[in-house]
Amino acid sequence: MIKLLFFAQLQEQMGQHSFEIEGANYTVQRLKEFLLKEYPMINLQHSMVAINEQFSSDNDLVQDGDIVAFLPPVSGG
Repeated sequence: MIKLLFFAQLQEQMGQHSFEIEGANYTVQRLKEFLLKEYPMINLQHSMVAINEQFSSDNDLVQDGDIVAFLPPVSGG
């Protein structure tokens, strides 16, 4: 199982903080494509992704047992 976490407005768009999916050998890009297909209301553009608390790129592999966090862009003033 891969645990997916969502923060701030991504959590609001998803309507939940986390859930788990079956599967292995996803890339971050493939995982994003899966989420956009299943949850078209989510906006992942400009979001950061961390695998097991390490920021990752779209080509990084997600393995069974990983925790993947989606973090929206931060703005401030």
